[in-house]
Amino acid sequence: MFASYLIGLREGLEAALVVSVLVAFLVKSDRKDKLPHVWGGVGVAVALSVGFGALLTFTAAHLDYTGQELFDAITSLLAVAFVTWMIFWMRRAARALSGELRGKLSEALELGSFAVVVMAFLAVAREGLETALLFFASVQGVTITPEPLIGITLGVLSSVLIGWGIYRSAITINLTRFFTWTGLLLILVAAGIFKYGVHDLQEAGVVPGLSTYAFDISTVLPADSWYGALLSGMLNITPQPSVAEVVAWAAYLVPTLFLFLRPQRTKPTPAPAPAA
Repeated sequence: MFASYLIGLREGLEAALVVSVLVAFLVKSDRKDKLPHVWGGVGVAVALSVGFGALLTFTAAHLDYTGQELFDAITSLLAVAFVTWMIFWMRRAARALSGELRGKLSEALELGSFAVVVMAFLAVAREGLETALLFFASVQGVTITPEPLIGITLGVLSSVLIGWGIYRSAITINLTRFFTWTGLLLILVAAGIFKYGVHDLQEAGVVPGLSTYAFDISTVLPADSWYGALLSGMLNITPQPSVAEVVAWAAYLVPTLFLFLRPQRTKPTPAPAPAA
């Protein structure tokens, strides 16, 4: 549930920030007549994201065992690729996001109402599709319960409230720090999804070594305990992983954390020309 909440909060807040910037720009520019077009684009993007999630679920439910394992593996690996790209992109672009969106919206206003709808749609659809894919991948292999759906719903609602609060200037948060900490947590979640994707490939017979276990800590971490279920549901830490799963988990986690935590390079400010 916490992993699902984190996905909904992180992805939802990115979309909420985008929408709040667009709305604030239109209001301050005295172009409130274009607000329905923004909300129309947002509504279509949300519907597309929900439909995409339903399509993933429907497709997985109508495959045979091997096909379902391969489908789950592919969606897991795609989710890891998308979320990793998103984490590093937001880390690099968060500070300039507001100005970039305002510039694009100014161009869209010159082109007409349809361009505003398209821009709002594209800005939210990317986050929504990533959310659907990441959520689908994160709940693979989990016993069917309402907790993941409740978690992602609460995360999205929290992001909407935070976005509204930022728009109304009722609250202020350090976005750089927020995206850093949630980025770290999402990297851990993505490492678990990547590990599970390798497990699915082993189940499908594509990768060997399903019964070659790296260790067995089932006595210390019982699968039916609350803490075992918590670690399994959030980070996909299982008491009896295969060697390939552990290697995949470490191969993703170590370099990704290193690249994420290393200081960002800043462009040196050119020195002023010497006076003649």
